[in-house]
Amino acid sequence: MKLDHKGWALLILVVGGLVLGSYMLGRQQGGEEPGVAQAPAPVLENSAGVLPPGAQMPLNHPPLDQPAAALPAVNAQPAQARFTHFRVGNRNVKGIIVDGKDAWIATSGGVIRYDTSNDSHKVFDNKLEGLLSNGIFHVSKINGKIIVGTYGGGLSIYDPALDKWKNYNIPEGLADQFVYDVAQTPAGDIWIATWSGVNLVKGGNFDDPAQWETFTMESTGGGLPNPWVYGVEVGKNGEMWFATEEGLARYKDGEWRNWQHSDGLGASYELVKDAIQSTNDPARASMHHAQQKAEQGMQDVKVAYNPNYIISLVVDNNGTVWAGTWGAGLARFDGQNWKNFTTAEGLPSNHIFMLHLDREGALWAGTSKGLVKVEENGARLTTLTTADGLFANNVFSMARAEDGTMWVGSFGGVARIPDAKP
Repeated sequence: MKLDHKGWALLILVVGGLVLGSYMLGRQQGGEEPGVAQAPAPVLENSAGVLPPGAQMPLNHPPLDQPAAALPAVNAQPAQARFTHFRVGNRNVKGIIVDGKDAWIATSGGVIRYDTSNDSHKVFDNKLEGLLSNGIFHVSKINGKIIVGTYGGGLSIYDPALDKWKNYNIPEGLADQFVYDVAQTPAGDIWIATWSGVNLVKGGNFDDPAQWETFTMESTGGGLPNPWVYGVEVGKNGEMWFATEEGLARYKDGEWRNWQHSDGLGASYELVKDAIQSTNDPARASMHHAQQKAEQGMQDVKVAYNPNYIISLVVDNNGTVWAGTWGAGLARFDGQNWKNFTTAEGLPSNHIFMLHLDREGALWAGTSKGLVKVEENGARLTTLTTADGLFANNVFSMARAEDGTMWVGSFGGVARIPDAKP
């Protein structure tokens, strides 16, 4: 039996639920026992930051370049500490937001609310009433509520005032139960990126079926080039941008348009092939991905490279679109022209898992080999690694608090780095 991408994803969820123990978030003590429901509160970590024994990257992600990288010792005085680490076990940290004293951490084992004022935390997962899936792709705060996009469990919304969750899935109008990203427009409309197209919820009124609209490849006449949508961003002039597995899409004034590698998206294989060390190619596990590469004439490329496959997306304050690709580097699009940045321009890796625009307007790129600050429109690239305090060099998420503190999510844990100014 051959499984497509969703089939593999569901299989991973089932196996993961059987194999992985209860969530662990706490201090490193040389050998924590799995199955502890509430681990001690996270504290400063002074010893080597190795990943848990047997830790493996999930399907469709390049392996860690240094899975057991040693971290430098930190000062024992908390006021002078360079960084703090929080462990999450064999899990990815796909999303982080900092809301006042609370940090919300989205993992492949549930979402955690961590109270920075007293070092306490609470885990929300499908063992409690609320979330339908422990796999979390997205977390954000909209209209005072925590929005969570899940891996197979639809969209979950938490109301802190009521301490209750509410779920929205296909019966309510959701295009697909796999939700990757959510964004709100200045007018209050909410867009949802799923694996079967995108949803528009007018006015953010989730409970009114008449306010839900779905856009697919078919309904847009191919303007949305692929049903697998990984990111949605609000443009500077009211347009909406979408990251898909077959390029960048734009919705503006009721019209759709898209761009692919043939238009300039992503560096060519000849330019990056020597820098790609990972053979973890999604096309080997999914007929869907294999067909995509074949359509581009890349059926003989057996490494982790697909320039049309946009993993991450952000629009900066100037309206410039930045797209992170699967092995083809970081792409910049000003609406007319493309420019691609790769290891040749200073990136540590050509796999760009995450893009983040912080409170100060600075652009950050999470790669398989470190976190990059992108300055001067890409002319200056500065990389942070485990030597600078990261938990691991693969970076899937980040947030920056009002005081400048950076929270960076990787596989296995989170790093909190005070006033990081590389």
